[in-house]
Amino acid sequence: MSTETPDRGSNPLRDPLDRRLPRIAGPSGLIIFGVTGDLSRKKLMPAVYDLANRGLLPPGFALVGFARRSWENEDFAQEVHDAVKEHARTPFREEVWQQLAEGCRFVQGDFDDDTAFETLKSTIEELDKARGTGGNFAFYLSVPPKFFPNVVQQLKKHGLSQGTGDSWRRAVIEKPFGHDLASAQDLNRIVHDVFPPNEVFRIDHYLGKETVQNILALRFANTMYEPIWNRSYVDHVQITMAEDIGIGGRAGYYDGIGAARDVIQNHLLQLLALTAMEEPGSFHPKALTAEKLKVLGAVQLPDDLGKHTVRGQYAHAWQGGEEVLGYLEEDGIDPKSKTDTYAAIKLEINNRRWAGVPFYLRTGKRLGRRVTEIAVIFKRAPYLPFESGATEELGQNALVIRVQPDEGVTVRFGSKVPGTSTEVRDVTMDFAYGESFTESSPEAYERLILDVLLGDANLFPRHQEVELSWTILDPIEAYWDKHGKPAQYASGTWGPAEADEMLARDGRSWRRP
Repeated sequence: MSTETPDRGSNPLRDPLDRRLPRIAGPSGLIIFGVTGDLSRKKLMPAVYDLANRGLLPPGFALVGFARRSWENEDFAQEVHDAVKEHARTPFREEVWQQLAEGCRFVQGDFDDDTAFETLKSTIEELDKARGTGGNFAFYLSVPPKFFPNVVQQLKKHGLSQGTGDSWRRAVIEKPFGHDLASAQDLNRIVHDVFPPNEVFRIDHYLGKETVQNILALRFANTMYEPIWNRSYVDHVQITMAEDIGIGGRAGYYDGIGAARDVIQNHLLQLLALTAMEEPGSFHPKALTAEKLKVLGAVQLPDDLGKHTVRGQYAHAWQGGEEVLGYLEEDGIDPKSKTDTYAAIKLEINNRRWAGVPFYLRTGKRLGRRVTEIAVIFKRAPYLPFESGATEELGQNALVIRVQPDEGVTVRFGSKVPGTSTEVRDVTMDFAYGESFTESSPEAYERLILDVLLGDANLFPRHQEVELSWTILDPIEAYWDKHGKPAQYASGTWGPAEADEMLARDGRSWRRP
């Protein structure tokens, strides 16, 4: 037993090992630029309320909206109220809302409006005195990337990007982080000129999902998986993010970007890094980033990009009982557009653990169903001592991590069919988050906003990861730009035939989620 006496100023009840005490943000505030957008209304404002409802925000928390609308503070508070009522995960409680509403302020202006940023500065100073925020503020850029430079330079110009004394100022940036390596480097240079790299938080909401964080728990808290998590036992890995909807009203954003830039560059390559990385020395952000960078740096593109990458566009068809337009028929889309709504690529990782194991990444819109999963497919048993025909319905063992929507893990293995004959068939064991835990999983944005306020960068890609991801994708995009056009696939199917042929050449097939 330790004989050390605690400091007089420390609270002996706040033992860091006591799991009953949640991590609670200290005095702070959040400024949201582009607060009138869908992301803010459906995700950010409800997440702030849910954190407050769970007692994870300080009593004097401040929430400031910045946009062009001619709103008063009361109008903004009403907007937050309506968004919370409609989209919050936790029950609405009037006392929680009243406490949050007292710290709501709104600043009207454009991003190049000096007067508006001076008003923002005086608003922050007023909140600091009224709410006791300690001068700690995070600036959430929920705006199109073309406005990032404007906003951060205005923050610097008006003395908002640096706190005084021990107070902090942080920038939160939504994807996309550039559209290629050069633009990502330019963006990083501009942002880091204003905020130190450790105070810049790039949001990849997938990393806020409990099931993604469970990849690390599954691998490193158990002894049964890690010994077989390598080239000796794994045949290949499939990482899928499928959507069953089209582009909706996002033609202006989506056309020219496409599925690979929108999803593979960030979400899927992050999932690949977490699946393939070595065990870090600790879960400190630097240790995690170091291991992810090693994996991304070891990724090798196929020699023949024509055979091992596929892009497609959804076509006019019937899906879910209704007739849907093809991508080229959508409002605002050029009929000659070569933007991909489906992308599949094969990658390998040049290190001792994974050499020779292909990683197949695919994403698409208007596919069979909405699902995100990581499937680790194992090699077949080297010898089967059963009679011929007894294993005809036996496939390959698989471990499937379901990221969404039915979060959990499935293990597929062979089992004897009851009866007098020896027949072996695939069966599954299933773990579902909703059935195994009494507490429901928080929304990704709840965890991420709390981590920003706490200064915990574990779940945020660092700028080196972003740039390495573009290094992987840029050659593929350059090849597609010069060769052919996207293959067509009927809406509601699982992508173009060319994607099936891509795996068939390797003697494999896509898993049907």
